[in-house]
Amino acid sequence: MTELPSFLSEPSPVFPSDPHKDAQTEQAFQRWAVKIEYDGTGLVGWQKQSVGTSVQGLLEAAATRMANGRRVSSITAGRTDAGVHALGQVAHLDFPADMNLAPHIVRDGLSYHLKPHPVAVLQAALVTEKWSARFSATWRSYLYRIINRPSPAALGATHMWHVRARLKLDKMREGADRLVGTHDFTSFRAAACQARNPVRTLDSLTVERVGEEVHIRTRARSFLHHQVRNMVGTLILVGRERWDPERITAALEARSRTAGGPTAPAEGLYLTGVGYNPDPFADPPTSY
Repeated sequence: MTELPSFLSEPSPVFPSDPHKDAQTEQAFQRWAVKIEYDGTGLVGWQKQSVGTSVQGLLEAAATRMANGRRVSSITAGRTDAGVHALGQVAHLDFPADMNLAPHIVRDGLSYHLKPHPVAVLQAALVTEKWSARFSATWRSYLYRIINRPSPAALGATHMWHVRARLKLDKMREGADRLVGTHDFTSFRAAACQARNPVRTLDSLTVERVGEEVHIRTRARSFLHHQVRNMVGTLILVGRERWDPERITAALEARSRTAGGPTAPAEGLYLTGVGYNPDPFADPPTSY
């Protein structure tokens, strides 16, 4: 019996499927970008988990209800951790093509089905099938809130970090300036961070006092896991004069998580915005 050539006898390789491609083959879809606000208190974060309530799970369940039980999947611009809040998170949803949708219908329909959870859709915009909430983003911005007074916050305690000692903002600003620019942020990322490249370009990092609060704001194209919270924790050491600002440069150069400061609590962190060019949300939201 003649043996078959090896290229015919060997099994064909199996490649992982693209869920969006499969969905498009089986059923055409319409892609909608949504801007979301949520209170992360009590949630396990953005990503669906085996246990606990996630923003992604709530959003996809709401969209699936709008689609009369047909599953609607989502992709986000950035996965927030448990307890982290958002003022301008962005995701995209692939609804069935036969649905008669408009921006206000998507916004209001999702917000209705998200009740009573503290998640609301602020804007919705129809985008192309190639547009991605994650890969089309050009920047992401965060705010970290600190209540800086002797007494803790009786209201909003789950939305800011209480630091009793009066912080030296001039020192913190000097330390923040050392983090701006392109650096290897190994010392400021989580030990379990899965990013292949620890180099990031920090566009801005500012520190300002707003009444009894200290606000730390930052912006970059992308961040490493826990990068913002680790930078904040380190700046607090500088503000309490436990670290000299120069030590931040030394921490960067060490390229070791053990050289960086502590991780600030999740509850003070807010994802404030995600940038795109062009911006699908450029047109002001409508009420009707």
